[in-house]
Amino acid sequence: MMRAIVLLHRWLGIAFCLLFAMWFATGIVMHFVPFPSLTEAERFAGLVPLDRVEMTIAVADAVAASAIADATRVRLIQRSDGPVYVVSGPSRAGAVLAAHGVDASVSSSEVALAIARDHARSRGLDAARAAIVARSDYDQWSVPNGFDRHRPLFRVALGDSAGTEVYVSSLSGEIVLDTTRSERTWNLIGSVLHWIYPTVLRSNWSLWDRVVWTLSLLALIAALLGAVLGLGRIKPRSGLIGSPYRGWHALHHLIGLAAMVFVLSWIFSGWLSMDHGRLFSRGQLTSAESSVMNASPNWAAAASLDWQPVSPSTREIEWFAFNGTLYRRDRTGLAGQTLIKAGDAPRDGPTGSLDVQEVQGLTARLAAGCSGPSVLADNDDYPARSNVPGAPVYRSYCGDLWFDIEGADGNLLQRLDSSRRAYRWFYGALHTLDFPVLLTRPLLRDGLVVGLCTLGLLFSITGIVIGWRRLVAMR
Repeated sequence: MMRAIVLLHRWLGIAFCLLFAMWFATGIVMHFVPFPSLTEAERFAGLVPLDRVEMTIAVADAVAASAIADATRVRLIQRSDGPVYVVSGPSRAGAVLAAHGVDASVSSSEVALAIARDHARSRGLDAARAAIVARSDYDQWSVPNGFDRHRPLFRVALGDSAGTEVYVSSLSGEIVLDTTRSERTWNLIGSVLHWIYPTVLRSNWSLWDRVVWTLSLLALIAALLGAVLGLGRIKPRSGLIGSPYRGWHALHHLIGLAAMVFVLSWIFSGWLSMDHGRLFSRGQLTSAESSVMNASPNWAAAASLDWQPVSPSTREIEWFAFNGTLYRRDRTGLAGQTLIKAGDAPRDGPTGSLDVQEVQGLTARLAAGCSGPSVLADNDDYPARSNVPGAPVYRSYCGDLWFDIEGADGNLLQRLDSSRRAYRWFYGALHTLDFPVLLTRPLLRDGLVVGLCTLGLLFSITGIVIGWRRLVAMR
């Protein structure tokens, strides 16, 4: 039995020692430089005040023109070619010109370039030398599934000193992603390597999922076998932990013992990052819950909200239904909005969001036995953050089920059952060290991440040396 464990660990170690070293090294990079994305602050900064003079069609007409029968939300934004309704459903989005009620999807490179330039200027970026780089379904930075509703994408290089590139959705004409030269460079030696994320593999999500899950599982088995051998080969010396080995083997043994708990928990939690419903729930709504949460509203009722005037500083208007009632959300700033409920008065500033009674009315329909919602604290063990600074996030406890609702726009942020709550600790806390006590001490957390990953990297290097020597000796 022990002989089999030795052989398995040896050859799995030889096969995976470089992968272990890569994971630890790139983990340090990822901690400081996340994968490129367009933040809500960046997206909103790129919007300009609406020109309502050019509007001739109503919200209901825009939904009908979009041909999205299951539309759940409509937003009005100002594009370079005029005000546009962006109509969104569960799986796709479309755009309709507010002046003519015709399709506003972007097929022209000139229109995409004008949209990118306007967005850049609004954010104070230099777009004087902006140019279309490509129009494609996938590239290295647009492979995540969230962009499926926007493909193909126009990639526009702004030509500024930061090497900024922005991506324009061909379906809605919105900016959906931006990257800088620094982000791209660091992510090539960070996230892309760490997640085994080359475009050719990641563009096929199912294949990528199976490949990385299998590699992570084999790596976990190699680490577990090493832990068994390492503990079994401890040789006490004068009350201290010693090793029967010499040279690189002794270093591998002793550093492995010192890093064992971290290495095992990190590789295990990394494997769980690819779980995708295999062992833990995915936090998705059931069909019954989805029919309540994503019910398509009566868009004709949007006309009843038009009596309230629009501020000249409004940059985005959104219509959505919450618990069967239609709302209009006027946004004048990242943290400034007015929420208007059909048949009600507008709510500004700190009260420009859904209240407890409204959230309770919805969650009571989602599940039985729900208690009154409470506002989520910033330091909650199961955090959920609003995109609107200062807006509340409400949590309703429905027995074993918890629902986190965004107060600013009524979106569901999290559905937490006992399995999902366990996953938060087994994956999130173990892999990124986002324990509440460390989140309040970011410098300590940074130091632990760098120190532990460095220890893991040193351990992996000893394995590389030993493996290389073994292979050379076999020649």
